[in-house]
Amino acid sequence: MGSLLSLVPLKVSYSYNLREFFLATITSVLFCGSSLFSFLADTTASAWISACLVDISSWMTAHQLKLNPTKTELLVIPGDPSPAQDLAISLNNSMISPSATAHNLGVTMDNQLSFSSHVTNVTRSCRFLLYNIRRILPFLSTQTTQVLVQSLVISRLDYCNSLLAGLPLNAIHPLQMIQNAAARLVFNLPKFSHTTPLLRSLHWLPVAARIRFKTLMLAYKAKNGPAPSYLKALVTPRTAPRSLRSASTAQLVPPSLRVKDKSKRFVNQKPQLFLCIIMRMI
Repeated sequence: MGSLLSLVPLKVSYSYNLREFFLATITSVLFCGSSLFSFLADTTASAWISACLVDISSWMTAHQLKLNPTKTELLVIPGDPSPAQDLAISLNNSMISPSATAHNLGVTMDNQLSFSSHVTNVTRSCRFLLYNIRRILPFLSTQTTQVLVQSLVISRLDYCNSLLAGLPLNAIHPLQMIQNAAARLVFNLPKFSHTTPLLRSLHWLPVAARIRFKTLMLAYKAKNGPAPSYLKALVTPRTAPRSLRSASTAQLVPPSLRVKDKSKRFVNQKPQLFLCIIMRMI
């Protein structure tokens, strides 16, 4: 078992509570600072993080687990040239340097949060599964093929797809091509068959719509109760200073954007999607 260490520019104090925060994360370590440059100016930063990883390793050893230094990855976000790229962490006499990508719970994250590597990996695995299903297609009925494709391929397209919210359509186009190929496989149609009626017949939303649906579902649960507290904290209902007709539309407050890449964050996606749905219902 390895760990994923990410450095992202958010606000938190560099105190003893930070070390406790490291311990609470156990296998996935997230460090936040108001400024990467001010954080890196502290010469003890590397030693602090190394000490936290040693504590995590000790905790895991006490619970019959093992932290593998060779599988531990350091990811600096954003990955633009900065002193953070030269940061090195020591763990059990092994030096860990920043990498361009890191794997966490089956998702390949990159230091630019473009998720291009993740899309490539998902596309490759789905293409291999479709190839294997096609080999046994003569022995399967249409219904059985649909069950196989949905359980093996479509489930991979849906896994953690809310992370892709905010990406341009050309970034998720390879996933849409996989879904189109899966629909043709279910009905055993040629390669260039039109897929829109096939997707409607199978009741499959396109990939972009599936991503929006997942994001809206998370926002709905965060707003109405059945969601973790860390998601509820990201939802702020809009309140008008006076009685307006829009007060009954359950709009959410969009946070201010300071960096262009932050528009891809969940906290920025949900108000935009909610407003779009509400305007269509009015």
